[in-house]
Amino acid sequence: MSFRAARTQEDVQRELSAILREMKDPRVAGAMLSIVKIDLSSDLSSCKVFVSSLMGGEKAAEAVKALKNAAGFLRRELGRRMDLRHTPELRFIADSSIEHSADIARILNKLEVKNSED
Repeated sequence: MSFRAARTQEDVQRELSAILREMKDPRVAGAMLSIVKIDLSSDLSSCKVFVSSLMGGEKAAEAVKALKNAAGFLRRELGRRMDLRHTPELRFIADSSIEHSADIARILNKLEVKNSED
């Protein structure tokens, strides 16, 4: 990936995160969403957005449905905020990596407490 493409990918992730924070849809605002990863195609025509929720996988899946419905709005907002020739088509995918890492942290904390007791 070229430097320009990597920088554009970071810019898209930052701007989409800001747009998600401003959304008023309760399925998105109440889900405590985080954009985990963005895969931007080399020609900048499409973008896979991996979204995870601190509230669990079900909330992330529900939020992805809302984001798919609002994809046109999000694409227009992204185009307004960024100076791109063509705004990429956005595809949202639910990701459970935050939930998974929280489970691992809980297990490690339990092991740490158990080892300190022994």
